[in-house]
Amino acid sequence: MKISSWNLLHRSGATVEEIAYVLETEKPDLLLMQEATQETSRLINVLGGHYLFQAWPGKRYGMAAWSSEKIKSDEPIPLPHSTLLGSFPKRSAQVIRMNDITVTNVHLSHGQVLNRRQLSRIADNTNGPTVIMGDFNAIGPVALRDFSDVGPKAPTHRAQKLVPFRLDRCLVRKLECTDAKILDTFGSDHHPIVVSLK
Repeated sequence: MKISSWNLLHRSGATVEEIAYVLETEKPDLLLMQEATQETSRLINVLGGHYLFQAWPGKRYGMAAWSSEKIKSDEPIPLPHSTLLGSFPKRSAQVIRMNDITVTNVHLSHGQVLNRRQLSRIADNTNGPTVIMGDFNAIGPVALRDFSDVGPKAPTHRAQKLVPFRLDRCLVRKLECTDAKILDTFGSDHHPIVVSLK
């Protein structure tokens, strides 16, 4: 199974045509998207396939998944959040079922303790072969019991177009990665990542 993930950058990021190009070139079984907007749903007009969108309350963007094959989602997993006044809205993981594999699409918080707690919540609320993939916003190593970090190790984002960080990641449980790579950023400030799993 081949999965790609991409933070599209909702304001002025990757276009539907750029997303379609990546899909036609890489041919993933599943594309996970963060900061997807209403415009992103045009993918099904361009390429067909199946599209699932999960909105974020109070935001014009959310998370989405596309596949050429029919996909279904389970209830989102609510994630721990900051209770500070003015904090980002509550986050949840989008949950996609593909055969016997649970795939979770994430856009985690910037707080380095909080995003580790969010990962633990996902691990505790899933069973069997599982993929956690997306924008982790995590700096440094991420250790999660029973999971392996199999995403590409190169930086996937440049803060202020200068400082490189590896924010986009893939953790798996009971799966093996046979290939992992990053692609061009196109209009986004994040590189798409692609992993092949068995």
